[in-house]
Amino acid sequence: MTGPEHQEPAYVIHRRPWRETSLMVDVFTLNRGRLTVIARGANSAKSPLKAQLQPFQPLMLDWAGRGDLKTLTHVDTRIGPSLHRTASLYSGLYLNELLQRILPAADPHPTLFAAYINAIAELADTTDIEPVLRRFERAFAAELGFDFSWDLATDTGQSVEPGQQYCYDPEQGIVAQPGPGTRVQKLPGEVLQALAMGDLKAEPCRRVAKRVMRALTDYLLQGRPLHSRSLFSHLRRERHES
Repeated sequence: MTGPEHQEPAYVIHRRPWRETSLMVDVFTLNRGRLTVIARGANSAKSPLKAQLQPFQPLMLDWAGRGDLKTLTHVDTRIGPSLHRTASLYSGLYLNELLQRILPAADPHPTLFAAYINAIAELADTTDIEPVLRRFERAFAAELGFDFSWDLATDTGQSVEPGQQYCYDPEQGIVAQPGPGTRVQKLPGEVLQALAMGDLKAEPCRRVAKRVMRALTDYLLQGRPLHSRSLFSHLRRERHES
């Protein structure tokens, strides 16, 4: 990636102070994937950039620079959805952390970019966040080469059967027999069949999908924490106590 870039669709996924008055901003872009730009002066009181460079805000960015660290030269904002509800906001932060911590830098993923836009729009419009998160996690896994079929046991090549128990291995997907890479066991075949049909409403389907996708994201994170998970834990405690 060399030379300037103009009017690149992007979203801020993380930002932190850089030197005295600037910001270092991680962005997820349509054509350039995840990259880091320096917004010079954006952390000063007079700069409009600090208000513009917000998570979940659709942006059109210009930048310049020949190394890995680009310098932001112009920002245009677009109208986008707002994540007003706490659970939706925390969910959006979770999606951003997945992108920032796992997605390889400078690797375009236009299909995932579209899935991200859809997920943010859905989070702004629903109180039922779990199906939104599970669909994005599947899209994310597929882009990284970890897609799988809920209703196919890859170790046997056979379709899953109701009344049978299965396992999940991040490297193989659904398997009939546990192995060294097994992370989740006791997955009912009938629930896996329902998930293959897109059922994310039934409670057994939600539980299994969450267990499997949690195991996959933990595998991809390789021990690195996700701070957004602590936000969800805090939210659950608050709801339990109220």
